[in-house]
Amino acid sequence: MPKALDGIRVLDLTQYEAGPSCTQMLAWLGADVIKIEAPGGEPGRTALSDKRGEDAWFFLLLNSNKKGVTLNLKAPRGRAMFEDLVKTADVVVENMGPGAMERLGLGYESLKKLNPRIIAASVKGFGSTGPYADYKSFEWIAQAMAGAMSMTGSPDGPPTKAIGGLAAIVQRHATGVGQQVEVAQQEAVVNLLRIHLRESYTTGKPAPRQGNRSAAAAPSNIYRCRPGGSNDYVFVHCATAEMWKSLVTILGRPELADDPRYADRRDRVQFIDEIDAMIETWTEKHTKHEALEILAGAGIPCGAVLDSNEVLADPHMKARGMITELEHPRRGKYPMPANPVRMSASPTEVVRAPLLGEHNAEIYGRLLGYGDKDLEQLRKDGVI
Repeated sequence: MPKALDGIRVLDLTQYEAGPSCTQMLAWLGADVIKIEAPGGEPGRTALSDKRGEDAWFFLLLNSNKKGVTLNLKAPRGRAMFEDLVKTADVVVENMGPGAMERLGLGYESLKKLNPRIIAASVKGFGSTGPYADYKSFEWIAQAMAGAMSMTGSPDGPPTKAIGGLAAIVQRHATGVGQQVEVAQQEAVVNLLRIHLRESYTTGKPAPRQGNRSAAAAPSNIYRCRPGGSNDYVFVHCATAEMWKSLVTILGRPELADDPRYADRRDRVQFIDEIDAMIETWTEKHTKHEALEILAGAGIPCGAVLDSNEVLADPHMKARGMITELEHPRRGKYPMPANPVRMSASPTEVVRAPLLGEHNAEIYGRLLGYGDKDLEQLRKDGVI
């Protein structure tokens, strides 16, 4: 069956998480994504592995459905090969350190001379302009610099760690030329926190840390369940009067349904300690899955706190195909989270991440016309 991005070729120079997660989505949607790594592999391939020398689960989870090749971009021959690949491609995606592509002679201005239709997508910590442009970043840095850490955690505790490319492809169909697409991690996190900035507008003060509670609604919190393990909790949120009436009926306190003191979710905030204690007295008698079935079944928004093993084994996720089983040549069978975007005319079939240089012969043969002797010489020269 045809896929949404059939015919789109992506050269993937990304590493670690922010970039690979983007190109994996493009691959899931049908793009021909060619992951290009240095001959020793990108840092995320083995650096975070539980077994020395083996592909890390971190890498396998972020690089499915891609073809993998090796290429030394610092070698003149390797850079020339990459330039030849650019002439065949639609998109180049990279999340190298600030200025790295320009130092290689592969910045956007150079790429568009090779291929005016090329779309160059960059994922940077703080973008390519502004006072922070030369600063390196990882997810936690972006969370700190975007305000996320200041809003998460307990009120009295420390802060805690909490697709422009497609649009460019669509625009290129109209204009015939490519463009540069840039995503700054700091700005992406700010966008996700958009609604939480309202405190600054309302009071002029920074948004406070509230733990799991809501300052504007009650009940809205996490509650311990039987048997009391580290993840035996459910989260309950009552947004409407109907939800509140259903909840207190289940808790055995139906008289509170029409009590004017508890009529509005904002009014209930002043009684939050009393309400939380009442709910937890009930949840502690049930497992989190029992509580979920009872409360959610009654129309009350409720979620069991699933640990990572439970997520991978979750029957709902498996039934929807979100968790699928893959097999790796060295790691064996493992459960793999699939594509969360469902398209009726472009279903995703998840394929394991490539081994280091697994598709050298296929890609360099098909796109550049290299034969076995050429590849052997490139290996000897340290180019691939």
